[in-house]
Amino acid sequence: MTVTEPAAAVGAREITLEADGITLSALLALPAQAPCRAMVVALHGAGMSSSYFHGPSHPDTSFLDLATSLGFAAVAVDRPGYGLSLRQLPQGQGIADQAATLSAALRSLTARFDTGGGVFLLAHSFGGKPALRIAADGTVPELLGLDISGCGGEYAVPFSARDAHGRRSWRLNWGPLRLYPPGTFRAGGTMVASVPARELADAVRWPEEFAELAGRIRVPVRFTFAEYEAWWQHDQQAVARLRSRLSSAPRVVTDHQSGAGHNISLGWTARAYHLRALGFAEECLRAAAAGTH
Repeated sequence: MTVTEPAAAVGAREITLEADGITLSALLALPAQAPCRAMVVALHGAGMSSSYFHGPSHPDTSFLDLATSLGFAAVAVDRPGYGLSLRQLPQGQGIADQAATLSAALRSLTARFDTGGGVFLLAHSFGGKPALRIAADGTVPELLGLDISGCGGEYAVPFSARDAHGRRSWRLNWGPLRLYPPGTFRAGGTMVASVPARELADAVRWPEEFAELAGRIRVPVRFTFAEYEAWWQHDQQAVARLRSRLSSAPRVVTDHQSGAGHNISLGWTARAYHLRALGFAEECLRAAAAGTH
C-alpha cells in the first residue's frame, strides 16, 4: 500500500466578508485535510483585532495555527467597527447590531467555505457579548456551541469609559507582566485598536442584557476565567449565578485558567486554554452528530 504524506495546512490569509452591505475583514486558516472537522469563528475583545488569535509574539499563542493542526477551519473576524469596517462604522455598533452583522457575515462565510460538522464560536471579552446574543437569537442554525473567555455576567468593578482607557485598564486587561511572552507589548501595534463609542456605551448595560438573553441560549456554553481576571466576578457564588441564568442550555461548563490574565490568548497559558476550547468544540461536534445537543 502506498502511503501519501498529508498536504501542509494553508497558512492564515486575509479575506473579506459581506454582511448586509457592511464589509468585514478577517483572517482565514484552513486545515490540510478536507472536509474540516468544523469551523471555529473567533471574535476578539474591545480594543483588539483579529490578530489577537494569531500569535503576534510567540507561535504557541496562535489559535489559528493550533486549530488547523487539529483539523478545524478557523476564522478570526474583525468585529464591526474594527478593521475594514471602521470606514463604514466609525462609531461601531452596539451588541444587538453587532450580532446581526456578524450573523450576516457568517452566512456569507458558510456559503463560501466548508464548515464540516458546523460552526463553533470562540469569543474573548467584549466579543463574547455578540456571540452570546447570536446564540440567544438563533440566527446561526448550524451553531454547535460557544467558548467564552474574559466575559461573564457581573462586573467586578463599576464599568466606565475611564476604566476602559485610563491607567486602571492596564491591571484590568493584562495583570502581571510575567504572564506574557517577551515581545507581547512590542507586538501590540499589530492587534490593538481604538474602542468604538457605541461599543463602550453598550458595555455599561451588559449585566442587564445578559440577564435578559441568557435563558434563550440553547447550545452548549463554556466560560473560562483567568486566574488574574479583574473585570468580572468569578468566585463560586458568581459562577453559580452565571450558570443559573443559562437555564435552557443543554450543557454549561465553567473553568478557571491558572497562570493567566484577562488577555488569555496572548499569555504563556494560551496553548493550554486553546486546547481545552477545541476539546469542548470536539465534544459539541460529537453531541450534535449523536443528536444529544
